[in-house]
Amino acid sequence: MSPELTRLRERVERALADALPPETAWPETIHRAVRYSLLAGGKRVRPLLALAAGAAAGGSEDEVMPLACAVELIHTYSLVHDDLPAMDDDDLRRGRPTSHKVFGEAIAILAGDALLTRAFHLMADVPADWDAARVRRRLDATAALGEACGTTGLIGGQVDDLESEGRDVDAAGLERLHRAKTGALLGACVRGGAILGGAGPADLESLGAYASAIGLAFQVVDDVLDATEQAETLGKTAGKDAAADKATYVKIHGLERSRALAARLRREAHESLAPLGPRGALLAELADLIVDRRA
Repeated sequence: MSPELTRLRERVERALADALPPETAWPETIHRAVRYSLLAGGKRVRPLLALAAGAAAGGSEDEVMPLACAVELIHTYSLVHDDLPAMDDDDLRRGRPTSHKVFGEAIAILAGDALLTRAFHLMADVPADWDAARVRRRLDATAALGEACGTTGLIGGQVDDLESEGRDVDAAGLERLHRAKTGALLGACVRGGAILGGAGPADLESLGAYASAIGLAFQVVDDVLDATEQAETLGKTAGKDAAADKATYVKIHGLERSRALAARLRREAHESLAPLGPRGALLAELADLIVDRRA
């Protein structure tokens, strides 16, 4: 990771710690639970994408940071709920026991609810002295985020994922599933960051193509890692997809074709950034990190 991305990641960590009430706030149990999951580490790819897209559009870090925090809160909520016994039933996340193993199922459900609610609180907390144009950009970014995590995005993808277990899913169905479950939120990071940065139509088109490529690449690589890496590397239980007979790229296309697809999507992401020139450098680095990662 470059020094600039390292700096941004460190800033994101500080902002996330400040985005939640302290553990000592009433009621303490829920605040311990949300901080336990949110501050457990992670790659922070989603907030970095938002900040990099905002920078590519000429925006300031301060204006994009609420979105950067919000997307990570939403991502963490989705993991807390995904790990529940009624969903994927996992005991390990980010190298630690999952939320429901530490706090019980009821508190884990409420912790996920709290993370999602807090995300939109952050986006709605607009300074009183902002002009109409800045408020409009925040509203547009919030709308994009809401759509991405709703029933036609993340939640819809989760439903499709659950219903696909043990069924034959073709390549088109698999792509639709993962563009919703994983790609929609990643796309909202890029599009929302660009909107907050004041991107024009040409930049939004380029960044939209980039987001489409990396959103799918992320899930393809996830499927490859689940099939090839150990729990110690992944920070979560390995081999869960095969054990649950889930629809994955490895199951449908095989390991080598999946790796080739990830490489092709990386090339598409880089090509999409070409019109931005040097402004797209951080986003190009993130595309490489997404495809080359081992966890």
